[in-house]
Amino acid sequence: MSDSGNHTRHQPGSSLWPIGFAVGVACLLLGLVINWIITPIGLVLAVVFGVLWARDVSRDVRGEVPEIEPETRAVADEATESPAPVAAPEEPLPTYSRSRFLEASTVGLGAAIGALVTIPVLGFTILPSFKDVAEPDIDLGPIDNFPEGTYVIASYLSNPKVGEVSRRTAFVRNNGMTAKGPSFTILYSRCVHLGCPIQPNGPIDEQARKDVNGVELRPVLAQSFGCPCHGGLYDSEGNRRAGPPVRSLDRYTYSIKDGRLILVSLYSVANVSGTGADAQISSYSWASPGVHVDGVEAWLYPIVPSQVTGVP
Repeated sequence: MSDSGNHTRHQPGSSLWPIGFAVGVACLLLGLVINWIITPIGLVLAVVFGVLWARDVSRDVRGEVPEIEPETRAVADEATESPAPVAAPEEPLPTYSRSRFLEASTVGLGAAIGALVTIPVLGFTILPSFKDVAEPDIDLGPIDNFPEGTYVIASYLSNPKVGEVSRRTAFVRNNGMTAKGPSFTILYSRCVHLGCPIQPNGPIDEQARKDVNGVELRPVLAQSFGCPCHGGLYDSEGNRRAGPPVRSLDRYTYSIKDGRLILVSLYSVANVSGTGADAQISSYSWASPGVHVDGVEAWLYPIVPSQVTGVP
Protein backbone atom coordinates (compact mmCIF):
# COMPACT_ATOMS: atom_id res chain seq x y z
CA MET A 1 0.00 0.00 0.00
CA SER A 2 1.24 3.43 -0.80
CA ASP A 3 1.12 6.17 1.72
CA SER A 4 -0.75 9.05 0.21
CA GLY A 5 -0.27 11.31 3.24
CA ASN A 6 1.64 14.53 2.78
CA HIS A 7 4.45 14.75 5.31
CA THR A 8 5.86 17.99 3.91
CA ARG A 9 6.06 20.61 6.64
CA HIS A 10 3.69 23.52 6.04
CA GLN A 11 5.60 26.79 5.60
CA PRO A 12 3.90 29.97 6.82
CA GLY A 13 2.85 32.44 4.17
CA SER A 14 4.44 35.83 3.71
CA SER A 15 3.65 38.38 6.41
CA LEU A 16 2.52 41.98 6.02
CA TRP A 17 4.05 43.07 9.33
CA PRO A 18 7.44 44.02 7.79
CA ILE A 19 5.64 46.31 5.34
CA GLY A 20 3.77 48.00 8.17
CA PHE A 21 7.03 48.35 10.12
CA ALA A 22 8.71 49.94 7.08
CA VAL A 23 5.79 52.35 6.65
CA GLY A 24 6.07 53.33 10.31
CA VAL A 25 9.81 54.01 10.00
CA ALA A 26 9.19 56.03 6.82
CA CYS A 27 6.53 58.12 8.59
CA LEU A 28 8.89 58.63 11.52
CA LEU A 29 11.67 59.96 9.27
CA LEU A 30 9.20 61.99 7.22
CA GLY A 31 7.91 63.62 10.38
CA LEU A 32 11.42 64.81 11.23
CA VAL A 33 11.55 66.61 7.89
CA ILE A 34 8.00 67.89 7.40
CA ASN A 35 6.07 68.14 10.63
CA TRP A 36 6.75 66.89 14.15
CA ILE A 37 3.09 65.84 14.45
CA ILE A 38 3.76 62.97 12.04
CA THR A 39 6.68 61.68 14.12
CA PRO A 40 4.67 60.06 16.98
CA ILE A 41 2.33 58.47 14.42
CA GLY A 42 5.28 56.86 12.68
CA LEU A 43 6.74 55.79 16.03
CA VAL A 44 3.49 54.08 17.06
CA LEU A 45 3.20 52.29 13.71
CA ALA A 46 6.81 51.12 13.87
CA VAL A 47 6.45 49.79 17.43
CA VAL A 48 3.11 48.04 16.82
CA PHE A 49 4.10 46.39 13.58
CA GLY A 50 7.55 45.60 14.94
CA VAL A 51 6.03 43.72 17.87
CA LEU A 52 3.62 41.88 15.57
CA TRP A 53 6.51 41.00 13.27
CA ALA A 54 8.56 39.67 16.19
CA ARG A 55 5.63 37.56 17.39
CA ASP A 56 5.15 36.19 13.89
CA VAL A 57 8.80 35.22 13.56
CA SER A 58 8.90 33.55 16.99
CA ARG A 59 5.54 31.78 16.87
CA ASP A 60 7.19 28.38 16.38
CA VAL A 61 8.73 28.47 19.84
CA ARG A 62 5.68 29.86 21.57
CA GLY A 63 2.68 27.90 22.72
CA GLU A 64 1.55 25.80 25.61
CA VAL A 65 4.03 23.45 27.27
CA PRO A 66 2.62 19.92 27.07
CA GLU A 67 1.65 18.48 30.42
CA ILE A 68 3.62 15.41 31.49
CA GLU A 69 1.47 12.81 33.19
CA PRO A 70 2.87 11.29 36.37
CA GLU A 71 4.55 7.95 35.92
CA THR A 72 2.39 4.98 36.94
CA ARG A 73 4.04 2.04 38.67
CA ALA A 74 2.54 -1.35 39.24
CA VAL A 75 2.07 -2.43 42.85
CA ALA A 76 4.60 -5.15 43.64
CA ASP A 77 2.24 -7.42 45.55
CA GLU A 78 -0.66 -7.00 43.11
CA ALA A 79 -1.11 -9.86 40.73
CA THR A 80 -1.60 -8.80 37.20
CA GLU A 81 -2.63 -11.15 34.54
CA SER A 82 -3.10 -8.42 31.91
CA PRO A 83 -0.15 -6.50 30.48
CA ALA A 84 0.72 -3.11 31.96
CA PRO A 85 -0.70 -0.07 30.12
CA VAL A 86 1.65 1.40 27.56
CA ALA A 87 2.23 5.15 27.89
CA ALA A 88 1.47 7.26 24.81
CA PRO A 89 4.57 8.53 23.05
CA GLU A 90 5.46 12.08 23.95
CA GLU A 91 5.16 14.70 21.25
CA PRO A 92 8.41 16.53 20.57
CA LEU A 93 8.57 20.09 21.86
CA PRO A 94 8.53 22.80 19.21
CA THR A 95 12.01 23.96 18.38
CA TYR A 96 13.45 27.24 17.15
CA SER A 97 15.05 26.27 13.87
CA ARG A 98 18.42 27.53 12.83
CA SER A 99 16.97 29.24 9.77
CA ARG A 100 14.50 31.15 11.94
CA PHE A 101 17.25 32.18 14.34
CA LEU A 102 19.46 33.40 11.48
CA GLU A 103 16.53 35.27 9.93
CA ALA A 104 15.64 37.07 13.16
CA SER A 105 19.29 37.81 13.93
CA THR A 106 19.91 39.20 10.45
CA VAL A 107 16.83 41.41 10.53
CA GLY A 108 17.58 42.72 14.00
CA LEU A 109 21.25 43.36 13.28
CA GLY A 110 20.42 45.03 9.97
CA ALA A 111 17.87 47.29 11.66
CA ALA A 112 20.37 48.27 14.35
CA ILE A 113 23.11 49.01 11.82
CA GLY A 114 20.67 50.93 9.62
CA ALA A 115 19.57 53.08 12.56
CA LEU A 116 23.16 53.78 13.63
CA VAL A 117 24.09 54.82 10.10
CA THR A 118 20.92 56.67 9.11
CA ILE A 119 20.08 58.71 12.20
CA PRO A 120 23.40 60.64 12.38
CA VAL A 121 23.31 61.31 8.64
CA LEU A 122 19.76 62.64 8.87
CA GLY A 123 20.76 64.77 11.82
CA PHE A 124 23.66 66.39 9.97
CA THR A 125 21.76 66.89 6.70
CA ILE A 126 18.28 67.85 7.85
CA LEU A 127 18.56 69.65 11.17
CA PRO A 128 20.71 72.54 9.81
CA SER A 129 17.78 73.42 7.52
CA PHE A 130 15.70 74.20 10.63
CA LYS A 131 18.38 76.00 12.68
CA ASP A 132 19.11 79.70 12.53
CA VAL A 133 16.97 80.26 9.42
CA ALA A 134 14.85 83.08 10.80
CA GLU A 135 15.95 86.52 9.72
CA PRO A 136 15.88 89.37 12.24
CA ASP A 137 13.35 92.17 12.09
CA ILE A 138 14.50 95.07 9.94
CA ASP A 139 14.08 98.71 10.99
CA LEU A 140 13.34 100.74 7.84
CA GLY A 141 13.31 104.02 9.72
CA PRO A 142 10.60 106.62 10.49
CA ILE A 143 7.33 106.25 8.61
CA ASP A 144 7.72 109.89 7.53
CA ASN A 145 10.28 108.66 4.99
CA PHE A 146 7.47 106.91 3.08
CA PRO A 147 5.16 109.42 1.33
CA GLU A 148 1.53 108.37 1.09
CA GLY A 149 0.48 106.70 -2.14
CA THR A 150 3.99 106.27 -3.51
CA TYR A 151 6.20 103.21 -3.62
CA VAL A 152 9.67 103.41 -2.11
CA ILE A 153 12.42 100.94 -2.95
CA ALA A 154 13.97 99.83 0.35
CA SER A 155 17.29 97.97 0.06
CA TYR A 156 18.96 96.55 3.16
CA LEU A 157 21.25 93.81 4.49
CA SER A 158 19.32 91.18 6.41
CA ASN A 159 22.59 90.03 8.00
CA PRO A 160 25.32 92.68 7.91
CA LYS A 161 27.93 90.18 9.18
CA VAL A 162 27.46 88.09 6.03
CA GLY A 163 27.65 91.07 3.69
CA GLU A 164 26.13 91.70 0.27
CA VAL A 165 24.95 88.14 -0.15
CA SER A 166 22.23 88.92 2.42
CA ARG A 167 20.97 92.04 0.61
CA ARG A 168 17.18 92.17 0.26
CA THR A 169 14.87 94.60 -1.50
CA ALA A 170 11.26 95.47 -0.72
CA PHE A 171 8.78 97.82 -2.37
CA VAL A 172 7.03 99.84 0.35
CA ARG A 173 3.89 101.94 -0.15
CA ASN A 174 2.24 104.04 2.54
CA ASN A 175 -1.52 103.56 2.23
CA GLY A 176 -2.34 106.26 4.77
CA MET A 177 -4.03 106.16 8.16
CA THR A 178 -6.85 103.78 9.03
CA ALA A 179 -8.86 103.09 12.16
CA LYS A 180 -6.17 100.57 13.16
CA GLY A 181 -3.25 102.89 12.46
CA PRO A 182 -0.90 103.40 9.49
CA SER A 183 -1.37 100.95 6.61
CA PHE A 184 1.46 99.77 4.37
CA THR A 185 1.77 97.52 1.33
CA ILE A 186 5.19 95.87 1.36
CA LEU A 187 6.04 93.63 -1.62
CA TYR A 188 9.06 91.32 -1.80
CA SER A 189 11.24 91.89 -4.85
CA ARG A 190 11.58 88.23 -5.90
CA CYS A 191 9.50 86.83 -8.75
CA VAL A 192 7.35 83.90 -7.64
CA HIS A 193 8.20 82.01 -10.84
CA LEU A 194 11.88 81.18 -10.23
CA GLY A 195 12.97 83.85 -7.77
CA CYS A 196 14.50 86.37 -10.18
CA PRO A 197 14.62 90.01 -9.00
CA ILE A 198 11.73 92.06 -10.34
CA GLN A 199 11.90 95.69 -11.40
CA PRO A 200 9.37 98.50 -10.90
CA ASN A 201 7.86 99.77 -14.16
CA GLY A 202 8.24 103.50 -13.63
CA PRO A 203 10.84 106.24 -13.11
CA ILE A 204 13.05 106.10 -10.01
CA ASP A 205 13.76 109.40 -8.27
CA GLU A 206 17.49 109.03 -7.70
CA GLN A 207 17.72 112.62 -6.45
CA ALA A 208 15.56 111.73 -3.41
CA ARG A 209 17.76 108.78 -2.40
CA LYS A 210 18.17 108.42 1.38
CA ASP A 211 20.34 106.25 3.58
CA VAL A 212 18.76 105.57 6.97
CA ASN A 213 20.97 103.49 9.26
CA GLY A 214 22.19 101.34 6.36
CA VAL A 215 18.79 101.14 4.64
CA GLU A 216 18.72 102.71 1.18
CA LEU A 217 15.40 104.37 0.22
CA ARG A 218 14.51 105.50 -3.32
CA PRO A 219 11.02 106.70 -4.34
CA VAL A 220 9.61 105.23 -7.57
CA LEU A 221 6.44 105.88 -9.59
CA ALA A 222 5.61 102.21 -10.06
CA GLN A 223 2.34 101.35 -11.79
CA SER A 224 3.35 97.70 -12.16
CA PHE A 225 6.29 95.34 -11.68
CA GLY A 226 8.03 93.13 -14.20
CA CYS A 227 10.50 90.24 -14.22
CA PRO A 228 13.20 90.70 -16.88
CA CYS A 229 14.12 87.01 -16.83
CA HIS A 230 10.95 85.31 -18.10
CA GLY A 231 8.42 88.06 -18.70
CA GLY A 232 6.39 87.87 -15.50
CA LEU A 233 4.14 90.90 -15.00
CA TYR A 234 2.43 92.08 -11.79
CA ASP A 235 0.10 94.99 -11.14
CA SER A 236 0.56 97.62 -8.44
CA GLU A 237 -0.92 95.27 -5.80
CA GLY A 238 1.36 92.40 -6.80
CA ASN A 239 -1.28 90.36 -8.64
CA ARG A 240 0.00 88.28 -11.56
CA ARG A 241 -1.11 89.75 -14.88
CA ALA A 242 1.03 87.88 -17.43
CA GLY A 243 3.83 85.38 -17.76
CA PRO A 244 4.70 82.16 -15.92
CA PRO A 245 4.34 83.18 -12.21
CA VAL A 246 1.96 80.89 -10.31
CA ARG A 247 0.68 83.37 -7.72
CA SER A 248 0.86 86.98 -6.57
CA LEU A 249 4.01 88.58 -5.20
CA ASP A 250 5.01 87.69 -1.66
CA ARG A 251 4.48 90.31 1.03
CA TYR A 252 6.03 91.31 4.34
CA THR A 253 4.26 91.54 7.64
CA TYR A 254 5.23 94.68 9.53
CA SER A 255 4.84 96.54 12.77
CA ILE A 256 5.06 100.16 13.87
CA LYS A 257 7.30 100.85 16.88
CA ASP A 258 7.88 104.40 18.12
CA GLY A 259 6.87 105.78 14.72
CA ARG A 260 9.30 103.50 12.86
CA LEU A 261 8.43 100.88 10.23
CA ILE A 262 9.68 97.37 11.10
CA LEU A 263 9.74 94.49 8.63
CA VAL A 264 8.87 91.21 10.36
CA SER A 265 8.46 88.18 8.08
CA LEU A 266 7.39 87.05 4.62
CA TYR A 267 4.15 85.36 3.65
CA SER A 268 2.78 84.13 0.33
CA VAL A 269 -0.28 85.53 -1.42
CA ALA A 270 -2.65 83.74 -3.77
CA ASN A 271 -4.45 86.88 -4.95
CA VAL A 272 -5.45 90.37 -3.82
CA SER A 273 -8.88 91.96 -4.19
CA GLY A 274 -9.09 95.72 -3.87
CA THR A 275 -6.29 98.19 -3.38
CA GLY A 276 -4.30 99.82 -0.62
CA ALA A 277 -5.69 99.68 2.89
CA ASP A 278 -8.97 98.17 1.62
CA ALA A 279 -7.28 95.21 -0.08
CA GLN A 280 -8.50 91.70 0.76
CA ILE A 281 -5.46 89.42 0.78
CA SER A 282 -5.55 85.61 0.46
CA SER A 283 -2.47 84.92 2.55
CA TYR A 284 -0.59 81.67 3.21
CA SER A 285 2.61 80.56 4.90
CA TRP A 286 5.64 81.51 2.87
CA ALA A 287 6.40 79.07 0.04
CA SER A 288 9.26 78.79 -2.43
CA PRO A 289 8.97 80.39 -5.89
CA GLY A 290 7.09 78.23 -8.37
CA VAL A 291 4.93 76.57 -5.70
CA HIS A 292 1.15 76.91 -5.78
CA VAL A 293 -0.39 77.87 -2.46
CA ASP A 294 -4.08 77.41 -3.27
CA GLY A 295 -6.27 75.11 -5.34
CA VAL A 296 -5.65 71.49 -6.27
CA GLU A 297 -2.15 72.31 -7.52
CA ALA A 298 -1.02 73.09 -3.97
CA TRP A 299 -1.18 69.35 -3.13
CA LEU A 300 1.22 68.47 -5.94
CA TYR A 301 4.25 70.14 -4.36
CA PRO A 302 6.34 68.76 -1.49
CA ILE A 303 6.57 70.72 1.73
CA VAL A 304 9.94 72.39 2.12
CA PRO A 305 11.52 73.67 5.37
CA SER A 306 10.79 77.27 4.39
CA GLN A 307 7.06 76.48 4.35
CA VAL A 308 7.32 74.91 7.79
CA THR A 309 9.26 77.73 9.43
CA GLY A 310 7.60 80.55 7.51
CA VAL A 311 10.86 82.24 6.46
CA PRO A 312 12.86 82.29 3.21
